[in-house]
Amino acid sequence: MTRSSAVPTEQSDRRREAMDALRFLIAGLALALVVRIVAVQPFTIPSSSMEPGLVTGDYIVVSKFAYGWSTASLPFDPPMRPGRVMGRSPARGDVVVFRRPSDTSQVWIKRVIGLPGDTVQARGGQVFVNGRAVRRTAMGQARDHDAPDRPVSVVRETLDDGRSYSTYDRGFGQPGDDTPAFHVPAGQLFVMGDNRDNSLDSRWPGDVGVGLLPSENLIGRAEFVLASWRPGASLLKPWTWVRLQTDRLLRPIR
Repeated sequence: MTRSSAVPTEQSDRRREAMDALRFLIAGLALALVVRIVAVQPFTIPSSSMEPGLVTGDYIVVSKFAYGWSTASLPFDPPMRPGRVMGRSPARGDVVVFRRPSDTSQVWIKRVIGLPGDTVQARGGQVFVNGRAVRRTAMGQARDHDAPDRPVSVVRETLDDGRSYSTYDRGFGQPGDDTPAFHVPAGQLFVMGDNRDNSLDSRWPGDVGVGLLPSENLIGRAEFVLASWRPGASLLKPWTWVRLQTDRLLRPIR
């Protein structure tokens, strides 16, 4: 009797262990989903439009609570009531991740240059905000990360509040160097890529670039580079991990 009664007990123990493991897995997945929706989300830089600060292959962390939450913050951008919960405006100079207005399935990253009420214009490659030129300082020469044979000038831009960041410039006469004056209406933003002559941003209409960006399309603020991979690397292929760019680990995004 003792031997036969042990079999159901062992089976019950295994079932209980399996159910505990399943509950733990479900709880872990639910927690990860909540963190992804509410707090932070990873994002991989797909192009060179934000060089030199961000390069192709950078794996960055985006804070969702920086500007509040909207449907853009949720996976797959479900159709819900427009607007933002606990919405806060970005600061000029913030690097933001957002859903492209003309195709919300696409997630892009740019820098905020114009806030609601601002007028933004490019003249001869220099950015003007409300009629005042953003100060530029030449910092030497470099080469585009995605096209090493393409020389570019490194130009440091400094905003009125003292915030500064580096940009790339291919020289005079590039598309987007001269634009009309854009007035930024309430609830929208004017964004630009730091690789100024290799970025389809608010200087271009929405069917080509970004156009004016509705603030409800914001996903969050880019905070830091968690890791960076050269082309061909993958987390799922350990033999490619030698392509990890260790000099970019945990680099803050300014």
